[in-house]
Amino acid sequence: MIEDRIKNRQAKIGVIGLGYVGLPLAVHFARNGYEVLGFDIKRERVNLVNQGKSYIRDAKQSELNRLVKLKKISATGDYNRVPECDVIQICVPTPVNINKEPDVSYIVGTTEEISKRLRKGQLIILKSTTFPKTTESVMLPILERSGLHIGKDFFLAFSPERIDPGNKEFTLENTPTVVGGVTSRCTKLAVLLYKNADSNVISVRSPAVAELTKLIENTFRNVNIALMNELAQLCERMHINIWEAIDAASTKPFGFMPFYPGPGVGGHCIPIDPYYLSWKAREYDFHTSFIELSAKVNEDMPYYIAKKVVESLSKAGVCPSKARVLVLGVTFKKDVSDLRDSPALKIIEILEEKVGKVLYNDPYIENIVVHNLHYTSVSLVSYMVDESPRSHQVSSRVDESPRSHQKTDVLRNIDCVLIATDHSAYDYKKIVKNTKLVIDARNATKSVPDGLKGGSIVKLGC
Repeated sequence: MIEDRIKNRQAKIGVIGLGYVGLPLAVHFARNGYEVLGFDIKRERVNLVNQGKSYIRDAKQSELNRLVKLKKISATGDYNRVPECDVIQICVPTPVNINKEPDVSYIVGTTEEISKRLRKGQLIILKSTTFPKTTESVMLPILERSGLHIGKDFFLAFSPERIDPGNKEFTLENTPTVVGGVTSRCTKLAVLLYKNADSNVISVRSPAVAELTKLIENTFRNVNIALMNELAQLCERMHINIWEAIDAASTKPFGFMPFYPGPGVGGHCIPIDPYYLSWKAREYDFHTSFIELSAKVNEDMPYYIAKKVVESLSKAGVCPSKARVLVLGVTFKKDVSDLRDSPALKIIEILEEKVGKVLYNDPYIENIVVHNLHYTSVSLVSYMVDESPRSHQVSSRVDESPRSHQKTDVLRNIDCVLIATDHSAYDYKKIVKNTKLVIDARNATKSVPDGLKGGSIVKLGC
């Protein structure tokens, strides 16, 4: 019986998709005593996992290596091994296309591969963010092609991933897990699984409720960030410091939760999830005007920041078309190595057409490609305060030799520094002191002494 195997931690757990969600999930279940088999179509990921090498910061290298040596985790690209697993958790991408419509092709493709090999007694759990009723209306019919019956022969549930990359306070261990099954037994089995690995499990009435739960969480963030981005633009016209106002509002012990403006939103969830909800709403002749407006405000922010760079250069007496601009931080949030949907990449793309030269630095990212332009690196190590990130280099297009900058102070040849991602590794005081003009889109320079600024800092929302 699958119940007994789950209770006794004898169940073998399959995790399909070993990315930012899947690999930490695999480590989590292996840590809790289960044998885990990871699946991924990328051979490089499979090889790294089998070597005990982590490529995701939230999956610690030392722990992964230990679990691989204990034979608690292994990886494969072979779907024919699906029948080995008692539980299969699906963690595949769910992007939107160019028209902002949901792309569930990865879910469909994975489900079809499982259906061909589905055996009695297996529990399938979708973790990928998607629109309500995907589990029941998209996955279930595919799985039933196997001839097996839901709730009797196999079990299906949805449990949204709730990972916040880089968050050291809230992790898989202490973040409640939401579960909704197609039948009551499906829910019961999924709850049993997560309770054996998690301290707090919240069961809901259906997969659709669980699917909507995730969309509500991220739409809530998207809307509130959009509100702050709009207020930041208003505050600039009114010459009021929005950061100070938010800090003051945060002293209220009830009725307020702080959100902050910035160059836009990034990551896999917040920029995408609202479109899943608004797209599904149109099926019911309902238009989510509020949600769509917030998405528009946030998507406009990279253009707004790029415009601010150009205007600030002009005010400083520098011709934008001849200016050299250094973008600090290209990941979507501080202290992570995740580039997905980062607004900094869009800003670089926009600036390429407006300024003479765009360089970038990110202590976690050595190379990027933006709009078919390849960027490589030169050193900025003297402006770092934290030596832990794996790369401390500034990058430029490949037509500029990185070695030519190794012995020079890069900032001396820069007309403007744009702080797009406020990594903790940067020495902002030193950067401001040695830079002619700083555009701060993250309030990263808040601790820089006033006497040092000398009018060289231009902040978003001030």
